[in-house]
Amino acid sequence: MENPISDIKKYRHLFFDLDHTIWDFDRNAEETLYELYDIYRLSEIGLPSAPVFIETYTRNNHQLWAEYHTGKINKTELRETRFRRTFLELGLRPEIIPLAFEDDYVKLCPTKTNLFPYAHETLRYLQEKYTLHLISNGFKEASTLKIGNTNIGKYFEHVIISEIVGFNKPDKAIFEHALSLAGAQKSESLMIGDSLEADVYGALHFGMDAIYFNPFNAPKPDDVPLQITHLKELTLLL
Repeated sequence: MENPISDIKKYRHLFFDLDHTIWDFDRNAEETLYELYDIYRLSEIGLPSAPVFIETYTRNNHQLWAEYHTGKINKTELRETRFRRTFLELGLRPEIIPLAFEDDYVKLCPTKTNLFPYAHETLRYLQEKYTLHLISNGFKEASTLKIGNTNIGKYFEHVIISEIVGFNKPDKAIFEHALSLAGAQKSESLMIGDSLEADVYGALHFGMDAIYFNPFNAPKPDDVPLQITHLKELTLLL
């Protein structure tokens, strides 16, 4: 968007990412991991620091999700790898790695309800002016729980989940599917998400405008037209 504010009236459809954009993935994961750290008594089997465990997992998980976005690994590989890699990296012997940890994490984490600040207020404001949709690379069962438990489904006309569609962002096919479902044109559509690769460049390469949600103020690449650091900024822009 060369001047995203001056031509804002052209937009009719807003497409949001879910994890790390509306649903605060890292905060919810941290809560879950602190609980499981105690349940599994990880301090007694060689992991004396919960913060180090969570930091190591978060780094590995982000890396594996980046590989999942681009098709380098599948769902099973992601889920089988992230905790095993973390436990091994922290020096746990393979034979004492708790095998049910991943399953318990997957059951518990999507029940958490932390959203980014002003998520409901922003979505409620935007819903009065635009038709809103979700496009998520998350998994079906987890995404459904996250949306239901946080009561955000009411804001969205369509929810597009990559596992159901068969394509991940940044593949153009998922954007084509989303626009077709919405009856929308590229020129009147805007993607909002935290992932440069999946959300922002995915949309831009498809020919659709995008806003980079950057709550931690990471360096913004020069070829990214517009960023926000807080969801509430959308009520000023749009």
